[in-house]
Amino acid sequence: MKQLTLLVSLFTTILVLNSSSLVAQIQQGGNRLIRVAEIGQLADSINVWGDVGSSGRFIVPEDTKLPELISYSFGYNVLRGNQNNIDWAKTQIEVKVSRYNADRRFVEVAYFRYRYHDPEPKEMFEFDLQNNDIVSLQVRRKPSFTDYVDVVAPVVSVIATSILLIENLRN
Repeated sequence: MKQLTLLVSLFTTILVLNSSSLVAQIQQGGNRLIRVAEIGQLADSINVWGDVGSSGRFIVPEDTKLPELISYSFGYNVLRGNQNNIDWAKTQIEVKVSRYNADRRFVEVAYFRYRYHDPEPKEMFEFDLQNNDIVSLQVRRKPSFTDYVDVVAPVVSVIATSILLIENLRN
């Protein structure tokens, strides 16, 4: 019975220690680190910003390509706002990769733009990510008629209300 209790307590201790180290890998001092690479594997640390499902600093295996990194960040995010039915045919995806060269003077940028329904550019699969790269993703779409109405309607409403208020004050 003592051996069983000792074995259970040892197993519980190992479980608690492993789970706390896992949390430390994911949340270190308020910074959001997402570990994709296995521990001991050569890895790069890459920042992902913008319209993705999960932005943050990713620790990924070396030789990770852009489409893999986008998958690690849960893909493109739904457009922000109150749009329920988005016409994806008019949507463009923009992916920008920024990095400093060895002299820390010049920012090199790779830029990919394509429509959502088109295949990803071949260059995205061939682009080599490096340590401390910044990958920014933006989902854009052409404005629709309702977008223009959403902007113009409040302005027209304020003008009409002001005219009615001035007319009532004159009488």
